[in-house]
Amino acid sequence: MNQPTISSLIEQACVHPFLHEHLSVDALSPSGYAHAQLQDLRIESGYQPIFDVSMGGIQTLWSSPESADRFGDELGFHALTLQPGGISFDPFENTNDNHELIALDRLVRTLHAINFFGSQRRGLLFLPVHDQLLKSVIRDHGQHFSSVLVSLGLNPSRIAIELPGTAVAHRTFLDCLTKSYRHYGFKVAGNLPNAGHIMTVSDTARLDFLRIDGPAVLRDSMVRPLIAYANRLQIPLIFDRIATAAEFNVLQQFGARFVQGPLFEPQTSSTTEQLHPDSIAREPAEPPH
Repeated sequence: MNQPTISSLIEQACVHPFLHEHLSVDALSPSGYAHAQLQDLRIESGYQPIFDVSMGGIQTLWSSPESADRFGDELGFHALTLQPGGISFDPFENTNDNHELIALDRLVRTLHAINFFGSQRRGLLFLPVHDQLLKSVIRDHGQHFSSVLVSLGLNPSRIAIELPGTAVAHRTFLDCLTKSYRHYGFKVAGNLPNAGHIMTVSDTARLDFLRIDGPAVLRDSMVRPLIAYANRLQIPLIFDRIATAAEFNVLQQFGARFVQGPLFEPQTSSTTEQLHPDSIAREPAEPPH
């Protein structure tokens, strides 16, 4: 079976008039990715790897940081919405109309999916969903996006929908959303606004992942109880925004497994130095008090 390409997926998207109107590929993209164009707004895709730093694999990351993207395959990549030049931004900031926001949210997620699958990336694709879409769609969350993916020959089970913290904070709503997205083939991740909100997550929600700001958890000295409660729920935790070796060391000391952030991007020499075995093998720093 032939692997889909970005160009072939863009061609297939012509069966959806809105996608056909706003998605295209051009020579301005150094990555060869497709982009979305809405009037003067150009939207591009970026991907940040999510690493499994269990002891078997982190040795590979230490010894060969320039190949770290392959190590992230076990879990996958978090989609970033970018402006030209690789600048992350919020495309919804100036969108007030409810229908326009929903259409834009679906367009952005489809763009990221086309670039992800079309470039033959491995693992899972983590896609944020806008809070306003969740509030506006009464039922069957995930039905539309799933139907679009299937029409393009893409597998929804390789996508983890990231629910915002506002949704995770409401137990009944969270259970409803999770069941619906899973019904349409997706995996589901919940973003925790803070460590304490994990108490609102019930074991009936059946979330596949929980995501949280790693440095914030470290500042609050909540790593140990947070991991313990997540283990009780049997939901893997992803600590994101990890930027320093000191942050990583503390998380590893307490048994964190999935991490994401600038520290694990191997494109620069400074990152290579941060990930050098001599700098990370020292005794981890104590958690902040």
